[in-house]
Amino acid sequence: MRYGLILGDQLSEQIATLKALDKDQDIILMAELVEEATYVKHHPQKIALIFSAMRHFAKSLKAQGWKIRYQAFDRTQAAQGFVDFVQAQLEKNSADALVITESGEFRLQQAIETTWSSQLQIPIHILRDDRFFCSKNEFKQWGSSSRILRMEFFYRKLRHKTGYLMDGNKPVGGKWNYDIENRQAWNAQDSIPLALEFDRDQIDLDVIELVKAEFQDHIGQINHFNWATTRQQALQALDYFIQHQLIHFGQYQDALVHNQDYMFHSLLAPYLNCGLLSPKEVCDAAQQAYFEDRVPLNTAEGFIRQILGWREFIRGIYWLKMPSYSELNELQADRELPAYFWTANTKMECMRECIRNSLENAYAHHIQRLMVIGNFTLLNGISPKQVNDWYLSVYADAFEWVQLPNTHGMVLFADGGLVASKPYAASGNYIHKMSNYCQNCHYNVKTKTEQDSCPFNSLYWNFLAKHRIFFSSNPRMSMMYKQWDKLSLDDQNTILTHVDDLQKRIEEL
Repeated sequence: MRYGLILGDQLSEQIATLKALDKDQDIILMAELVEEATYVKHHPQKIALIFSAMRHFAKSLKAQGWKIRYQAFDRTQAAQGFVDFVQAQLEKNSADALVITESGEFRLQQAIETTWSSQLQIPIHILRDDRFFCSKNEFKQWGSSSRILRMEFFYRKLRHKTGYLMDGNKPVGGKWNYDIENRQAWNAQDSIPLALEFDRDQIDLDVIELVKAEFQDHIGQINHFNWATTRQQALQALDYFIQHQLIHFGQYQDALVHNQDYMFHSLLAPYLNCGLLSPKEVCDAAQQAYFEDRVPLNTAEGFIRQILGWREFIRGIYWLKMPSYSELNELQADRELPAYFWTANTKMECMRECIRNSLENAYAHHIQRLMVIGNFTLLNGISPKQVNDWYLSVYADAFEWVQLPNTHGMVLFADGGLVASKPYAASGNYIHKMSNYCQNCHYNVKTKTEQDSCPFNSLYWNFLAKHRIFFSSNPRMSMMYKQWDKLSLDDQNTILTHVDDLQKRIEEL
């Protein structure tokens, strides 16, 4: 008899662990562990999503005839981590081996590979996670032959490999990337669909009450929990996105609208990352919608690129560069994260709106994360460790393999350009162009150095001036520095002095 341990982000009936085990002889182990729920203070909705999805998954496996041993969350249990949990099961019944699909997190995978066998005194059979389009080794081989690691070239490789939106050896439509068509502000005429609502069963309700009682000191709110927690609900979410949102996703994927928390975004990432959906079935659905003339090419390509291109690229970077990657801090950022990241109590309307969405829903779409919240932390030189912990804590789809390279590399440029070819720094003008946030803001987006000027404006120029030597050889930054150099020395000094004042009173902004 063997034990098979299934982790909280492996909730797929196609997971390698289940394929390797014998339903008639082997036993599945699952556990809601204190260590995993608290090593950062995860958003209550994130914890509820994972716990409820785990319980539903275990129930489904049991109905199929699997023998399940499941430990619900309990701070009084002796088993607070994986090794203690498995050891407790071994004390009940010995096993020939422990079978597990490789973890998505470096911290846990290192422990599995280096210490579990000696601690548990049984063989550990580690299986490759085959839910991705590209294996770790395949990415490593590609990376070793590439002078610069860029998502666009990796994406094209996977388009060839998978055949998505391909016409023989050429991309459908003649171009690989239609991003230039996907940068429109919302026109206020195309109707934004209502969010899909899910019915809650007793498992959901029990988990929500547990989370309310046990995680009161964690970041975020659980007043309105509306995530899919079963495979059936996740498929319903996929179908709803394809039917009602995908058609406008492309053109408005960068748009920001006050009190419109989801826009045309899919909200499928948590289900992809925990296993309720597979990336293949999601990409298949988007491609089929294009082939059936239900959505335009730019929107299908833009959506597939996020999954086939960016998601796979980010995972590859994570496993290629860890563990040293998390310690990089190429811009020497060391400032403290302001308190309003936990309250949304700020006069900056864009920051208030995006942080509010994050706290209320354990969600913000990629432009809210990158060009508002992330841009603010980049321009202010906030400590990468603090920013990474916040992003990992607050978002329902945040698992370290996908969160860390996105935040560390794309948001903060802490890796010096490994993930992104230039920092995603922008003034308030970008936010004004892509949103209606500035209309209701305390600050004036049109000025730089007045008392009520948008902080992003002077912070942007200060960031460029501060890091000029670092970016001097980056050709994508040359236009920005030409604009800076057009300012008089007096204007430059006024901006820098204004930023010094802003950063001294950053908690008051």
